[in-house]
Amino acid sequence: MTDLPKNTDLPSYCQAVAAAAKEASYQLALLDTEAKNRWLEASADQLLASSDMILEANQKDLTAAPSYGLTDASIDRLRLDVQRLEGIASALREIVALPDPIGEVIEGFTRPGGLQIQKTRVPLGVVFFIYESRPNVTADAAAICVKSGNAVILRGGKEAMHSSQAIVDVLRMTAETEGLPAAAVQLVSTTDREAVGHFLQMDGQVDVTIPRGGEGLIRRVASEATMPVIKHYDGNCHVYVDLAADVEMAANIIENSKCQRMGVCNACESLLIHDGIAELALPVISERLHTHGIEKRADDKAAPHIQGSVAASPEDWGAEYLGTKISVAVVDSLEAAAKHINRYGSGHTDAIVTNSLQSANRFTQLVDSSAVMVNASTRFNDGGMFGLGAEIGISTDKFHARGPCGLRELTTYKYIVNGQGQIRE
Repeated sequence: MTDLPKNTDLPSYCQAVAAAAKEASYQLALLDTEAKNRWLEASADQLLASSDMILEANQKDLTAAPSYGLTDASIDRLRLDVQRLEGIASALREIVALPDPIGEVIEGFTRPGGLQIQKTRVPLGVVFFIYESRPNVTADAAAICVKSGNAVILRGGKEAMHSSQAIVDVLRMTAETEGLPAAAVQLVSTTDREAVGHFLQMDGQVDVTIPRGGEGLIRRVASEATMPVIKHYDGNCHVYVDLAADVEMAANIIENSKCQRMGVCNACESLLIHDGIAELALPVISERLHTHGIEKRADDKAAPHIQGSVAASPEDWGAEYLGTKISVAVVDSLEAAAKHINRYGSGHTDAIVTNSLQSANRFTQLVDSSAVMVNASTRFNDGGMFGLGAEIGISTDKFHARGPCGLRELTTYKYIVNGQGQIRE
């Protein structure tokens, strides 16, 4: 699926897709929750009923995968089978169960002259979503966007183009059957990288862009986009072990934060520890990490307490390893830990392990991240773990969304004012 529709040049094609999405967004804004949920349920059923077609398309992607230089892990993420399709369908049904944010009255009040003012949640409009090659993300993103009343333009990786197109074909067919506009979900049908640039210039029709991928992609999108961008560059997450920490708790939290799943943005990449507890705690923590094959890149103060450590370089403090490495530094105070995190961290997720309420409160005040954990794994910064349901990503921005981006984060608000003939004097 790399060819444009016949006799269509790239700019005209991108303009047509964006225009169709904009029109669909107006229609979606009128739909009630029941209609959107019917589409989600029907889509879940139809994805399973179309499993042969989807798996055949996925096999084309798997066959081509080695030519793209994909690693074994990347190929595994690309692979679909009946069980994974059932997981995709189940995820759609879970979104059915989530509260619909559209129409929620955030606050309301009456002015002295009698004007009734309501601040009401509404969709953003059109979402341009750029993402990596996992086919399940195609269905998840479409479901989240439509449930929150938004049309979505999907730009997936070329590695999953056949799989994504097969999934989108099912979602669009089901939309038409259930009375939703088919253009509510569109997949960019060319792998030409210039298409992204065209969409990024369409601030009149695309309301927000969400890139999910490598830092290079996200920086390109942030620099070229003429509309708001919800983004995070990387996930250099820290765990700080305070002087008042329980050593066993610290070892458990660091092991889980780093090793439960290494290649994700909320995995711990850097360990900081107070020098008053380093001699006691670092050998215990180091042994836990050793059982998972983790290489410890330590500073001069940490190295004597860690068997087999490697000297840390300046680049290690800002690194997102996404694998079997962790940086380790000893600090002389909680304030020094917070300063280190704010300098080298990515504003994603950072944690403190402590039995001191004063230390916990101080840390949460000083550390500037989308989520700050107290005595809990960094791996909990996730829409599902927070009870927010499905998410389209985790934002390290401060505007308009921060942290897990679920249904509410794909909305904005407007003021609805009701009067009885009032005029301003």
